[in-house]
Amino acid sequence: MSEPLWSLSATQLSSLLAKKEVSSREVTQAHLDRIAEHDGALHAFTEVLRDEALAAATRADETRSRGEAKSPLHGLPVTVKECFDIAGRPTTLGIPSRLASKATRDAALVEHLRENSAVILGRTNTPQLLLSYESRNPIWGAVNNPFDLKRTPGGSSGGESAAIAAGLSPLGLGSDLGGSIRVPAHFTGTAGLKPTLDRIPARGCQTGLPGQEAVRGMPGPMARTSRDLALWFSTLDPHWMAQADGRVPPIAWTNPETIDVKSLRIGVVAPGPFFVAPSQAITRAVDQAAQFLRSAGCSVMPFEIPDVVSLYAFQASAVGSDGGATVTRALAGGAKDEVVGTLLRNFRLGRGLRAIAAHLMRRNGDPKVAEVIERLGRRPVQEFWSLTAQVRAARQTFLDAMAKQEIDLLICPPFSTPAAQHTSTREFMPGGAYASIFNVLQLPAGVFPFTTVRAGETTRAPVASRLAKMATAIDEGSAGLPVGVQVIGRPWEEHRVLAAMIHLEDEARAQQGFATTPIAPR
Repeated sequence: MSEPLWSLSATQLSSLLAKKEVSSREVTQAHLDRIAEHDGALHAFTEVLRDEALAAATRADETRSRGEAKSPLHGLPVTVKECFDIAGRPTTLGIPSRLASKATRDAALVEHLRENSAVILGRTNTPQLLLSYESRNPIWGAVNNPFDLKRTPGGSSGGESAAIAAGLSPLGLGSDLGGSIRVPAHFTGTAGLKPTLDRIPARGCQTGLPGQEAVRGMPGPMARTSRDLALWFSTLDPHWMAQADGRVPPIAWTNPETIDVKSLRIGVVAPGPFFVAPSQAITRAVDQAAQFLRSAGCSVMPFEIPDVVSLYAFQASAVGSDGGATVTRALAGGAKDEVVGTLLRNFRLGRGLRAIAAHLMRRNGDPKVAEVIERLGRRPVQEFWSLTAQVRAARQTFLDAMAKQEIDLLICPPFSTPAAQHTSTREFMPGGAYASIFNVLQLPAGVFPFTTVRAGETTRAPVASRLAKMATAIDEGSAGLPVGVQVIGRPWEEHRVLAAMIHLEDEARAQQGFATTPIAPR
């Protein structure tokens, strides 16, 4: 075979394993060697389960030799974000005090991997409490983006995205509360999908804000191609999922290949209502994706998000509604990462300081951010219930707007910029509003690799806004970085989302400048 095993996609590897052209032991060893060679530069892993992985690969080969392999994941190396419990190991979320506490059972989706004879290579790095667009913490350090080590691969599933982009893993599990799968996929030229709320089991997938129910995160798959994501979804048994997590309805999976893409009606999200305009390359990518869909025969039309500011404010208000008490307690007595420390400071602002901060934002040209700040702060129970009711009402209003235009899917940017320099997202969280509002709306949303930034696309028109100035600084030197496109669907229609992602990714791969992975860290 001319191509090294670590360079192949999960779908390609699954096919080779099924045909017995390679062994699981060979594929696993190739990825372990790649990890040993490159993770010193990336810091993608919190732990590599070398011995366990080789033993699992050997068992997978033995069962396949007896004709007992039944899953496309059989013998396939995979990784899992550190927030997923693994029995006998701590789930730290980057908090030093949690190193002494060990999980008593595997997370449901880890059980699924084991039952399908996948080979777990190791666990990947996150930000503290999963509350940042950068994956860095005092235990495991900062994850570097393999396309540019001076930049972040995103968060909170940044370790996963970096490992996949660099060929250290072909497939993995992430989680997404505010873009935590999709932003890293965009930053690293990979693919990821956040399912509809409660579409798949979340039991044993830990969160930094347990009990916060107004806006909940969801686990989901990450890989190098959209087809790999569909491969993973195809292995999920609906009855098993419903038993593993009582919130999950036993909905059967629909193969994306059954969807006639040209029959879809597509809305293109207008960026005007958002907090900061997308970079030139991101605008080009969304426009070109829309044109690809028109050429395929789709009906494509503009779609404006109803009240973006309120949707983003709901997200920010939900995670900070306890005034930062949960985060403060979790971080008490231990080291705090500077990015998460900034978020905690914002959670703690009292009414007077919030008023001052909002005033400064208006003076700095960011009135939308000022409006969000004014809505933050600790909430008594009745106000939190009211917030939750508003979130649910906003979701229905949004779905009504899609129904009025008979729209099946939306496309839009995943983030305002390409991958940011380390620590630069501390005050740039609204740049992720393109992703986080779909957590509020509980809709399935995926990101796939589309293109890279061109040399002439690294500047912006001068704007007085503070956020725009931050975006300008991020754009500088971004030539060659990956750019993704986001696809959003109606509830429970992940198969339609993936059908569009697969079609668009196939079109994009044929274009000059596609973000090719795996990539050696540089």
